[in-house]
Amino acid sequence: MGNQMDKLSHLSYAEVPTVDPNGVDTEEGPRIGVSYIFSHDDDELEDGCAVDGTCRDPNQEEKHFDRRDEVECAVFNKDECIYEKSVKSADLEVYSPENLLNKCKAGDLVEFVATGQYPHWAVYVGDFQVVHLHRAEVKNSFLTDAGQGRRCRIVNDFYKFKPLGADMVVQNAMEQVGLKDRELSWRNSECFAAWCMFGKREFKMGGEIRIGKQPYRLKIFMSDKYSHELEFQSLEDMIMEKRRNDHLGRAAVLQELASHFSSVEEIKSEQGDE
Repeated sequence: MGNQMDKLSHLSYAEVPTVDPNGVDTEEGPRIGVSYIFSHDDDELEDGCAVDGTCRDPNQEEKHFDRRDEVECAVFNKDECIYEKSVKSADLEVYSPENLLNKCKAGDLVEFVATGQYPHWAVYVGDFQVVHLHRAEVKNSFLTDAGQGRRCRIVNDFYKFKPLGADMVVQNAMEQVGLKDRELSWRNSECFAAWCMFGKREFKMGGEIRIGKQPYRLKIFMSDKYSHELEFQSLEDMIMEKRRNDHLGRAAVLQELASHFSSVEEIKSEQGDE
């Protein structure tokens, strides 16, 4: 079946399964997120290609990264916060690759960001170089080349797991250089870089069995007072959804959520009239 399985496209929030088979939650609480078990990563999109497959004109001026359109969120495993990206919890300032080099130390995790693109993660290994998973291959590149004109920042503190020593992080990254295609154990650059730093099997493909309850909750901060939660069976699935949101941007994600809430209210209203 695996060879015949088409790549799954993502469902909109209105189509994401809920605990109610009719599509309406009868109780308050998180909704169940989509599974990406058969989905590959967004590598073909990380260079500026849109979801529909069309690519940005290489001669077109690079879009600036607008922090106001950044999706702030937190991730919980049961009741433990294992990831948070918000202005309250971390420095979200971005820099040019040239300026970031003055701040990097071997073993740091670097995130490259641009409006309308998936974030790209890498491990800084020293001597102006990073190791990163790109286009289904683990590569050793200069930081300035890996960024491809995007702004960047150090993201060591986004995940809350205990990190390995810097030397081990670099060793983990360097030992994977050259792996490609079926040799890979990670769906995207973020899973690869995070695995190098924390060494947790949950970042690898198939690192967790997708059965039973959904232990991971992705909490999207909609405003200072409101948030929306989705539940996932694996850390890998949650990361894929989080990255999709990063690619869409805050405005589009909020619009998607608003459309979902509107459709749910319409269904409830129709059921009430029956």
